[in-house]
Amino acid sequence: QVQLVESGGGLVQAGGSLRVSCAASGGTFSSYSMGWFRRAPGKERELAAAINWSGDSTFYADSVKGRFTISRDNAKNTVYLQMNRLKPEDTAVYYCAADYSPSGRLYTSEGPYRYWGQGTQVTVSS
Repeated sequence: QVQLVESGGGLVQAGGSLRVSCAASGGTFSSYSMGWFRRAPGKERELAAAINWSGDSTFYADSVKGRFTISRDNAKNTVYLQMNRLKPEDTAVYYCAADYSPSGRLYTSEGPYRYWGQGTQVTVSS
């Protein structure tokens, strides 16, 4: 059983920072692509960032590039999303997602991800 649990969300003022974490359990997660998706109120879910197993390949949405950094600690089966210079439009529920990637590539769409966390709320006030 694969389980992903997010933590670290909260309320922060615009310009501030937060780091959300995703702890994975129930598997080895070797060769897993992991991503952070977010769903803002009234909007569709979008991929904010993704990272492959080795950590040598990352993806960032244009809206977060330069402000967010995704990283992973495979020894701890944990992926992080460091969010800096937050904007009110970053307000969303942030979801961790994971799935096996035999090619070693990261996944940049929802389809390949079979395992999802329940999300953590990030609210950025203006």
